[in-house]
Amino acid sequence: MMAMSSSSSSSFSSSMAKSAKWVLKSIGNFTNEILSIFLFSLLDIIDIVLCFLYKMADFFFESQWKPCYCSSHKEAITSCDGNKVLVSQNNVLSLSTKLQLEEVSDTLYTRPSYLSEISKVMPFVIGSPTTAKTTVGSTFTVHSTIVEMLQDKINGGQNPRWSDCDCKSCTRWSSSPKQSLYVRSEGVRDHPREDVLFIHGFISSSAFWTETLFPNFSASAKSSYRFLAVDLLGFGQSPKPADSLYTLKEHVDMIEASVLDAYKVKSFHIVAHSLGCILALALAVKHPGSIKSLTLLAPPYYPVPKGVEPSQYVMRKVAPRRVWPPIALGASIACWYEHISRTVCLLICKNHRFWEFLTQLVTRNRIEPFLVEGFFAHTHNAAWHTLHNVICGTGGKIERYLDAVRERVNCHVNIFHGSDDDVVPVECSHGVKARVPTARVNVVQNKDHITIVIGRQKAFARELEEIWSKSDA
Repeated sequence: MMAMSSSSSSSFSSSMAKSAKWVLKSIGNFTNEILSIFLFSLLDIIDIVLCFLYKMADFFFESQWKPCYCSSHKEAITSCDGNKVLVSQNNVLSLSTKLQLEEVSDTLYTRPSYLSEISKVMPFVIGSPTTAKTTVGSTFTVHSTIVEMLQDKINGGQNPRWSDCDCKSCTRWSSSPKQSLYVRSEGVRDHPREDVLFIHGFISSSAFWTETLFPNFSASAKSSYRFLAVDLLGFGQSPKPADSLYTLKEHVDMIEASVLDAYKVKSFHIVAHSLGCILALALAVKHPGSIKSLTLLAPPYYPVPKGVEPSQYVMRKVAPRRVWPPIALGASIACWYEHISRTVCLLICKNHRFWEFLTQLVTRNRIEPFLVEGFFAHTHNAAWHTLHNVICGTGGKIERYLDAVRERVNCHVNIFHGSDDDVVPVECSHGVKARVPTARVNVVQNKDHITIVIGRQKAFARELEEIWSKSDA
């Protein structure tokens, strides 16, 4: 009888604990929802005010109104003798084959305000209002801002904006007659057994690799391979043209011209992190016979449900407009608010030398200097367009890339993901595995989006060498 009473008491306590946990979670979700409604509604208003202020400032400093993506106005593309012709504000622009409008994500100019979305999911339920339907532009509509940027590109305009940093390290590319990406090369100079291309993630640089892995490769690897780490267009020491739309095609074309063609690369391994994984997949699909191995770290792959607009879905996964966790708040401000994010770049990136010094002083050099430098070495234009056109805009393409890798690319696919990654969830890597069954997924315990490499660079260098060795065999 006493045993039954003890068992009943234990069961009751367990049930009470679960109920209390559920209540606390519900209160937390409710609080997060209320704070999110208040904050992001306020940010909607602030962004509208900043839009006006930046137009005035652009006119004052640059003597012309600069376009933004706030207007809901879109222009039509018509067909003329088989060529696409874009008409905007009485300007006619013929689009060359290199300027593919399909590469431009509709998330650039279709981002409903928070209040308008809340009104669609009332009465209010605890949870994310990501199921709200939104009106998005079709393939054959485009914002007038895009027209003006394409016109600048054709006319060769590339001067930095007044709100961007103009120090020598940030603008040295503009005085060079040859426009190519910055590439750091180490290892075998002539006739390497294989080449290895390293592609960094969003708001980072080639130093993510050169300061961590390059010094830790074995003498055998350094005598066999040529390591090529590239700064992506708009980041690090690479060009940061103000007229670029930073589409997937532009990024891939620049990598091909600056690395594959310039270094006469025939066959190569790829090691990519986060955003770089998307570019790695695009390169693998474009050069299926040249890829020896594909190593992806924290690939941002979000399987899109049927009947849902891909880029809008990915934008809401990347930036859910929530106050908590902090990473969601930061991503939401960067992704949803064009002028607020420009203000952040104006205050931080334009004054990066001061913030780099202050960061190192406050943290007592506990943060690697190259991480801080890589974080600041970009422009708002580069970050804004890359975020939308590559990360969000490829939401409908990655599945096709993964299918092509599975069916056409005969190489080892290895995926590494930190178990504590709060930037790209581990489920993304498992999604890649589901699409490419032969891929090997290695979830590294107690590591996050950055420490998947930093802090275990020696071990990861050995793992990469083993991957390359098996691929060569």
